[in-house]
Amino acid sequence: MVDIMNRYLTVCAEEQQPPNMCVLKVLEDSSDGSLKLTGNDQLKNGDRLTDDDVLVLSKTLVGNSAIKGLDLRYNCITDKGAVYVAHLIQESKSLQSLDLMCNNIEADGAEVIAKSLHTNKSLKTLRMTGNKIGNEGGMQLAAMLKINATLEEIDVSDCDLATQSVIAFAIVLKNNRGIRAINVSRPLIFSLQEETTVHMAQMLVVNKTLRELHMGKHGMTDTGVERLCEALKLNTSLCYLDLRCNRITRDGAKCLSEVLNQSRSLEILDLSFNRIEDDGAVYLSEAIKLPHIKLKALSVTSNNIGKKGLLSLNKAMSVNSCLTHIYIWGNKLEEPVCMAFSRLISSGRLLEEHTDVSPYEVDGHVFLAEASHGLCRHYYWRSRYRDEDSSNSARALMASDSLALQINPDSHS
Repeated sequence: MVDIMNRYLTVCAEEQQPPNMCVLKVLEDSSDGSLKLTGNDQLKNGDRLTDDDVLVLSKTLVGNSAIKGLDLRYNCITDKGAVYVAHLIQESKSLQSLDLMCNNIEADGAEVIAKSLHTNKSLKTLRMTGNKIGNEGGMQLAAMLKINATLEEIDVSDCDLATQSVIAFAIVLKNNRGIRAINVSRPLIFSLQEETTVHMAQMLVVNKTLRELHMGKHGMTDTGVERLCEALKLNTSLCYLDLRCNRITRDGAKCLSEVLNQSRSLEILDLSFNRIEDDGAVYLSEAIKLPHIKLKALSVTSNNIGKKGLLSLNKAMSVNSCLTHIYIWGNKLEEPVCMAFSRLISSGRLLEEHTDVSPYEVDGHVFLAEASHGLCRHYYWRSRYRDEDSSNSARALMASDSLALQINPDSHS
């Protein structure tokens, strides 16, 4: 890292650019091969990185094999800075992770980054979340996946993708065997025909390598869920399905319960902020009770579930020991529900860090308080003070599952 710091100071002199104190501090402290140059770190002194800072950083890191990860979230990088990032990607033989979340990169910047990945053989994770690359930028990244066989994770959520670009990703993934996780949440969809869901379902029938699919905020209804479930019954690889913030009701939950009954791979299901209500929770509970179910984590946060549905889920957890994580905050937590989950936690069957509620007692009555735990609680930011595994348990579960898959490659076949 001392060599990198000296190189950085040399490049600053060549470009007649004053050294960024935040960059120097990170270079001084970093020892794990990852540079965390996030612009939303309130504990650091200095401005967010600009395009000129990225130019110097890019020239510093070109040809360096020590840096494996680069986190540039929440800075002021525009399409101009994206050109410098693309140059780094194109020349790098060691960079494995790049996080550009919530910068000011648009379609032109996405295009140069996509083209740089045509020849890159090292990058495994790309996060473009929150950059308004639009439909054109999404199409460029989708086309890149036809050529790039190294990238394993791509996040294009909150990027203002349109129906055409989401469908393009679905079509490309029919043949791409490298991508393990994709996030296409919150596209700008104005049609009610659910074309994106239909194409993702068609992709899941033939894709045998995708392990994570995030389709939050797609406006998905029970009709779309039904098409998705038909495909999931034939899919043997998907472990994590994220359908948060859609319009799924009890009928969609019933379809998903049938998938749980048949699936050999689905381990994490996120239905937060839908409306499955009591009947939907009962359908899921009946599936969870079955001894062959592999589901490890379920989130039904804010689904208008009452006493009947929540007690059904509680009973299902008592029957099946496979389900270890459950998130229920935002539903109707009446006293019988509070007492049931309090007993589940006190017995050790449900660990406090594996749920988003914490029991307490006042005047002889049991209540549940909200705990800052979840499948993906800290998506847009990462806490300095809390346990990341508890707040983002899906990440920890998927990491442990990946390790198990490496040890036993046939475990999901």
